[in-house]
Amino acid sequence: MVMETNGVSRSQAGSVDMESGRERVMRAAYALFSRDGIRSVGVDTVIAEAGVAKMTLYRNFPSKEDLVLAFLRRREELWTQGWVQREMMLRADTPAGRLLAVFDLFDEWFHCPDFEGCAFVTILLEVSDPRSPIRKACVQHLENIREILAKQAVEAGIEDADAFSRQWHILMKGAIVAAGEGDVDAAKRAKELALLLLRRHGVTA
Repeated sequence: MVMETNGVSRSQAGSVDMESGRERVMRAAYALFSRDGIRSVGVDTVIAEAGVAKMTLYRNFPSKEDLVLAFLRRREELWTQGWVQREMMLRADTPAGRLLAVFDLFDEWFHCPDFEGCAFVTILLEVSDPRSPIRKACVQHLENIREILAKQAVEAGIEDADAFSRQWHILMKGAIVAAGEGDVDAAKRAKELALLLLRRHGVTA
């Protein structure tokens, strides 16, 4: 097994050393914000984790808010699109199958020792000001997830795809919270409810 340090294997160490200062900051911020949220993680912590000078961070991200917004965009790229959406499409060839595949993915995720929860929800709850660009970004990123679900609902022939996607998303978010409590089988339980929801809408899995 390849030893890893801060999520980077030794075989990748050379390429990491050659990374731009911006990418080193982003890599550190991604790990810290995903695991701990943003309230408890200060800029100095990100700088120390990235191993860069303070000027490097501020040259690329003028404020912590800018860094958090960049993190949320990266999270959508890697988690929403690069993992959830990608795996949905790979694991099933029907709309209902793709929707249910979300809970199979989550079941694997919940059993990982480094399960960190949904960063969009975590940060949304940390920022209460509805005018905050960070809170608005979290709301938008969550909406983008529902758009992925709604597209599958449309293909499945569900009449009110928006309402369905909100119901499905509630199951997803509830499962994540339950897993955070320690229920590693939360995705299996949510999938049972998801099957009932599909049947209610006349869709056979």
